[in-house]
Amino acid sequence: MNSIQTLADKNQQPSAAEAAKANQDGINIAYSQTRVQSANLELLRENRIISAFKPGPWLEAYRMLRTRCLQSMDAMEWKTLAITSTSGDTGNSLTAANLAISIAMELDRTALLVDANFMNPAIAGLFGMQTDSGLSDYLLHDQEISSMLINPGIDRLVVLPAGKPLFNSTEMLRSPKMVRLVNELKSRYPSRMIIFDMPPILSHDDALGFSPYVDCVLLVVEEGKTKTDELKHAASLLKDTNVLGTVFNKSTDHKIPFKD
Repeated sequence: MNSIQTLADKNQQPSAAEAAKANQDGINIAYSQTRVQSANLELLRENRIISAFKPGPWLEAYRMLRTRCLQSMDAMEWKTLAITSTSGDTGNSLTAANLAISIAMELDRTALLVDANFMNPAIAGLFGMQTDSGLSDYLLHDQEISSMLINPGIDRLVVLPAGKPLFNSTEMLRSPKMVRLVNELKSRYPSRMIIFDMPPILSHDDALGFSPYVDCVLLVVEEGKTKTDELKHAASLLKDTNVLGTVFNKSTDHKIPFKD
């Protein structure tokens, strides 16, 4: 697996004066069905959604992550990526959000960020979204997906929140209904990249059970926390899965190396 190091550490935040909307030079998109929510830049800064700010070392790390992911995915004509981690609080939701924004910065692409962590959803909170429905409402009650999509004030990015908790989340993520949805999302917009934020693979079986239905998986590990045995265990579970690589998160090293 490739190793990709990011600088999403609490001490790497840009100041409020450096804040600016992502894609300010990009093409504006008019959303007819998707609900648009203005971005709270101060909240994004506090939550370390650093890809929504002006260029700096923090942003460059995610741009390099985006480039590596897109190069590999484009070569295989892949559109769907699941992001998981070895354990909780490792930063996979934060990585998913920042990667989705970075992909949306590409002028010829759009990004859909799906919160598929039904036990501990985090995406809506990171963006400060007020939601009362999400993916679980589609799976349980056939609520229209279009009614739950939110544009968080960032061009070419759409978010599908998790919705209400699902205690049979593994079964629902493997259901024919979910598989049909993934296939529909892949085929509807050729330029769209779809990122699924998943629970940790070692504490829940959701990510492992769902992995056959996405094109590839990205594994997030944390400096000083993730143990070698945990990483080896995760790699063995994903041995039959297309793993793009690992993200070395919360790094204290300002370098951004890539290792095979």
